[in-house]
Amino acid sequence: MDEFWIILGIILLVLAVLAVSGIKIVPQASAYVVERLGAFHETKTTGMRYVIPVIDRVAKIVSLKEQVVDFAPQPVITKDNVTMQIDTVVFYQITDAKLYAYGVESPIMAIENLTATTLRNIIGEMELDNTLTSRDTINAKIRSILDEATDPWGIKINRVELKNIKPPAEIQDAMEKQMKAERQRREAILRAEGEKASNILVAQGKKESQILEAEAEKQAAILKAEAEKQAAILKAEAEKEAILRINEAQAQSIRMINEAKPEEAYLTLKKLETLSQVGDGQSTKIIIPSELQGIAGLVNTIKEAK
Repeated sequence: MDEFWIILGIILLVLAVLAVSGIKIVPQASAYVVERLGAFHETKTTGMRYVIPVIDRVAKIVSLKEQVVDFAPQPVITKDNVTMQIDTVVFYQITDAKLYAYGVESPIMAIENLTATTLRNIIGEMELDNTLTSRDTINAKIRSILDEATDPWGIKINRVELKNIKPPAEIQDAMEKQMKAERQRREAILRAEGEKASNILVAQGKKESQILEAEAEKQAAILKAEAEKQAAILKAEAEKEAILRINEAQAQSIRMINEAKPEEAYLTLKKLETLSQVGDGQSTKIIIPSELQGIAGLVNTIKEAK
């Protein structure tokens, strides 16, 4: 009887262990492909899931994260028969765990071979120069072809990048010499443009300097003419003022004489003084008023008597 209970306990313990072993916790961004009796049953997504022990099994654990694979350099030949080495980087993501598990035997190897053949086909239609300058175009073409080809495998190709393009050594030397010559040409062009700009600036500076000098001379001439004009005006005004003052003085003198009512003898004497001043001049002909002729004769008689 005791043996029965022991066997029963062992059986129950085994069943409990089997029942617990069927509990599966699926991590985030992962999927479990579950088979039942060797055939696909379902895909378990994130969370705590249960599979029937012995009957069900997890055939494949699939990561749904975006993944990166770097393929080794592949020899390719361009349209102008230049052999070069190109290595590619592929960014892909599994979108269907069932198709990924059953669509192809070795998905990564399949993608690598498909990438190599697609790259050879695309590069074979392009010349070397276009290959070196058309990376974006090549990347887009490869991605489009790979994405379409990997749809049955449950894989989506997000991006394809050409990591390195290595032409032959002699081609690299020729390209470096060409680049050096191009840099020298651009340098010469920039130097010539700089000298041209410098000469233009110098010429403009000289022109502006000449304009400023001419403006300065013009302003100086204007100021000089204005000064001479002002001096002449001041001189004329001074002479005018002097003449007016002299005339006013004479008029004042005459007025004072008239107001004093001078005698005839005084007036006669003033006339003689005026006559004397006239005689001292350089005139060769003098007209003497009749009233002064008698006085002049009297003066001469007085001089002879002495």
